[in-house]
This record gives sequence, C-alpha cells and structure tokens, in this order.
Amino acid sequence: MALSRKKWNYIIMGASLFMIAVLSLINDKTAKVPSDAVPLFDQQLPLKQLLLDGHWLTLHNDQWQCQPQVLNCQKWAQAWQTIKVSPLSTEPSHDNKVQTLTIAINNMQTAQKWRYFPNEGLLQSSNNNWYQVPPSLRAELQPILAVPSQSK
Repeated sequence: MALSRKKWNYIIMGASLFMIAVLSLINDKTAKVPSDAVPLFDQQLPLKQLLLDGHWLTLHNDQWQCQPQVLNCQKWAQAWQTIKVSPLSTEPSHDNKVQTLTIAINNMQTAQKWRYFPNEGLLQSSNNNWYQVPPSLRAELQPILAVPSQSK
C-alpha cells in the first residue's frame, strides 16, 4: 500500500525532529570541557613559543607572531595558550597521524618535544605522559594556512 503525501510529510517532519534532537545532544556532550581538565600552561610558566609540524608562533613584545602563511595567528596562539587537557593513566589507542610539537615555556632554557595526535586530540609528553584535549577545544589547535598562489 502506498503512503499518501500527508503521511510522507509526517514521516519527514518526524525524521527531521529526531535528527535535530540527536545533533543537539551531540553538541551538548562535546561542547562542555570535562571537570578533570586542567590548563596545560599556567600564569607562572606561560607558553612562549610553539612549533607544530614546521608552523611556528612566538610571543614577542607581548604580541603573538606567526609565519606569514598562518592566517589565524591570534586565534591559534590563544587556543594553545589557554588549552586544557585531561591526564590519562594509560596509553590510549590512536592512529598513525601524528604531528611533532615543540613547546618553549617562559623562563625555561630548553624546549619540550611533544607528539600531537589531532584526530583523537591526544598529547604525549616527552616523558610519555598522555593527555586528552576535549573535543570542543581541538578545532582551533591547527593553523589555517594561506594557499600559495600559482603564477603562470
């Protein structure tokens, strides 16, 4: 038996409402920062320089500067400066997409080498401690790069 146009409209409206409810629930769950998340950098030891897979930012005269290709320098710097992480007790599963992260902290002589797994939001410190970045904070941790012009 074929459905009437009116019944199809009810089915479409019901499916739309269900999808809106599911997306709202997902947004509510991912937009919150977990209660165990702590700042990676504090006021006494703030971020001074960062190098993420060849893209750098540095604090110079209280102003963040990036290489010219980075379009979102201030937002990118703010995201890393205020990043919060949750410590993990065991090594989590992750994919092979890894980025090298070098961090220089104010008043420290040597830079720290970290590994960042952007798909899972995982950070691995140089002494093999693992941290999880909340999903709501991950998007701005990547630089937006200008596309090089192709001249003929």
